[in-house]
Amino acid sequence: MSVPGGFRIDATERFEHLPGAPINEAVIGITAHITSPWDEAAVRTALKQRLGDYAYLDTLRVVESEVRVEPGKQPIQSVRDKGWKGHRVKSPDAKNVAQFNRDGFVFSRLRPYQDWARFISEAVRLWQVYREIAEPDEIGRLGLRYINRFPLSPNERDVGNYLQPAPQTPRGVGLVLGQFLHHDLLTVPEHPYAVRVVKTLQEPQGREDPRCYAILDIDAFTQEAFEPVDKVLRARLEDLRWLKNKVFFGSITEKALAAFKEEELSGTM
Repeated sequence: MSVPGGFRIDATERFEHLPGAPINEAVIGITAHITSPWDEAAVRTALKQRLGDYAYLDTLRVVESEVRVEPGKQPIQSVRDKGWKGHRVKSPDAKNVAQFNRDGFVFSRLRPYQDWARFISEAVRLWQVYREIAEPDEIGRLGLRYINRFPLSPNERDVGNYLQPAPQTPRGVGLVLGQFLHHDLLTVPEHPYAVRVVKTLQEPQGREDPRCYAILDIDAFTQEAFEPVDKVLRARLEDLRWLKNKVFFGSITEKALAAFKEEELSGTM
């Protein structure tokens, strides 16, 4: 997609194959306005009939928490259950997870990521099931998010091996980087897209994996509403994928790129 003389999106551009791509999770999120009744039992029955290859995972509910603070009194916390939101299902290997919600659809592929063709094919297949059940008349937000994790050396914060530019400590002080959080929102000239980029550190999650990770979280999205037509949806996802890949390859070092070409960790871009 392009505008004469302006910023050009080339969804046909081919990107380098990375056998060791550090993708921890890939997500397609679609916020939609539905027109069908959203009944808990009926939706679960419909999913069971249409998705025999997926297993039921759990029910999603909306819970609202509020804390009231008044001078001289203890804080009062109230929790309100706002009702059932949707169902979540998973593939037999638990690597594909889908949410069928009253306000939209979410599809996640967990590590190991395979490739774009299989990822988008399965996402669209499940989205079509959601369309049959929910009968949405408008998509309000479409997002493509990739969460990348880079393992760091024990007792070090060698973020500069992976991310460019890397966070820097103040010059001449001798301090050690303990944590960081960098958040950018990138707009796309002359297009209804934006990209949210978060770089941070993830501390060890337990004894099973004592490593720290540098996180590169890329969320390419549009909030321009459009009709839920498959051809339009696929075209916009291809645009978002191009933006995501441009940001990814523009955010990692040559050293990291060389390593991802060799290591077989999680899939391809």
